[in-house]
Order: sequence, then structure tokens, then C-alpha cells
Amino acid sequence: MTVKDDVREFLITRRAQVTPGEVGLADVGGDRRVPGLRREEVAMLAGVSVDYYTRLERGNIRSASESVLNAIARALLLNDLEQEHLFDLARRAGASGLSVAQVRQPRAVRESVQRVLDSLALPAVVYNAPHDIVAANEAGRALYVIHFDTDTRPNIARTTFLDPRAQTFYADWAQARRMTAAMLRLEVGRNPLDEELTALIGELSTRSAHFRQDWAAHDVHEHRSGVKTFNHPGVGAIQVAFDGWQLPGEDGLSIVTYSAGPGTPDADRLALLPAWARSRHEVSLDGQPAKVDEPTP
Repeated sequence: MTVKDDVREFLITRRAQVTPGEVGLADVGGDRRVPGLRREEVAMLAGVSVDYYTRLERGNIRSASESVLNAIARALLLNDLEQEHLFDLARRAGASGLSVAQVRQPRAVRESVQRVLDSLALPAVVYNAPHDIVAANEAGRALYVIHFDTDTRPNIARTTFLDPRAQTFYADWAQARRMTAAMLRLEVGRNPLDEELTALIGELSTRSAHFRQDWAAHDVHEHRSGVKTFNHPGVGAIQVAFDGWQLPGEDGLSIVTYSAGPGTPDADRLALLPAWARSRHEVSLDGQPAKVDEPTP
């Protein structure tokens, strides 16, 4: 898709998600032919003409100023990530005063960062914009076991959409897919010149109908915090809280840690992960894999 296509689809999908009541408009028009707001309603809320907004929604965003983009963002109730994405699209289109910068994706972390990861008892992974896992500690590798079960660099997006095991590994695979696609959409907006990221999107679009469906939603997302459940092949179902942030001093890298409440069965299962991982590489005297005790519920 061209940037004009991306702008058009993004604005249309955002407009469809806003109801008149959410922006203080009475729905007096009877049956609405489109979900969400009409173009003329967005134009009124943003303080621009209907013709001008229509041109913007058709992808002709080059003439848009920062103040106009902010007004459109307010009218469409965009959150901070969606507003950032709108500005990223404007930069790609060459809007006045906005420029696109190319960022090279990091492939590793500093030795000191790896030492910090290794000192953590909790699972932790570090990934870049194309979702390559560039670093992890022992517990993180054990938690993301299916992602590391590859002959190439582990990639969260590729495993999520293309590895059949992901459908059961993630308790809510549909949500995991949507969030992954939305995170990639945000990263493409931030760094549209990244050839590896572009190639990954092309590969997933070609090989996965689910990715094409999720990508078409034009959602954007950033992993900050939340709760997810893994159906881990070694220790069973684990519900964990995750916290993510940009890794200080490492542009383009994000770290995510996973934890559970002290004394809970989930915490017990998390604590078992390193021993379980080591047991996969050990063989007992009778030729069978070493056994790891199951946690007490």
C-alpha cells in the first residue's frame, strides 16, 4: 500500500469507531449509512471545511499543518499512540515541516545490559521494531520456548502468525495476533524506511490470512503493561503481568518483564521455568529426560 492508502484507511477506520454521542453530537439524522461519524461531522469538530477534510481522508495529507493534524486527532478522539501514528503518516507523505528519519535496527544489547538481564529472577526479553528477540535471560528463553525453537533469530511476530503452536501457546491467540499486528503498524509508521521491517510485513501478508485481516484494522499499539496467559508446554497455564518500556541507552529496543503475585500458583510455575529449561538438555541415567516437579496448586 502507498502512504496515501495508509492515510485513507487509518482515518476511515478511526472515524468509524467514534459515535456522535462520544463527541457531544446528537444523532438526528435517522439511519446512518456509515458507522461512526460522518465526514462533515469530523470536519465541523476539527474546524476545517468538508472539502478539505475529504481531501485529507483521501490521503492528500501533504498540505496539512501541525495544528490541523492536532485538530483532526481531537475530533477523532485519537489516543496518544494513534496521534503519533497520524503524524508519522504525515511525515511519510512529506507534510510541510515534518521529515522522516531512518533508524537502523539494533541486533544486540551491551554486555552490561545482558548482565542485568541475567541477574533478574523474573523472565525478561528484549526485542527490536521487527520483533526480533535480541536478548533474554534464562527464564525469558524458557517462557518463550516456542519462539526460541528455531534455527534463525527468534522473531515474535513470525512465530505468532506462522507457527501452529502459537494458537495454543497463547491462551488468547486472536488478541496476541491483533496486538502484534498493531505494534508492527506503529513501528512502520515510525520508521517506514526500514527494509527488514518492510520485508517482514510483506512475508506475513503473503503467508498468513490472519495477518492480512489484523493488519487491515489499522490499529496501533505499544506494549506497556497488562496481563496475559501462556499455555506453556512444560509447566502448564501461567497468567502473568507484563511490563514493557524502552531500554535506556538502547534506541529501538524494548524490554518486557513478566511477573506473578508472590505465593500464587502462577509465581510457582514461573519459578520452575529455568529448571525446566535446563532439564530439556539433561538426560538421566535411564536415558529419559530429567523430571521437574510440578508446582503445588
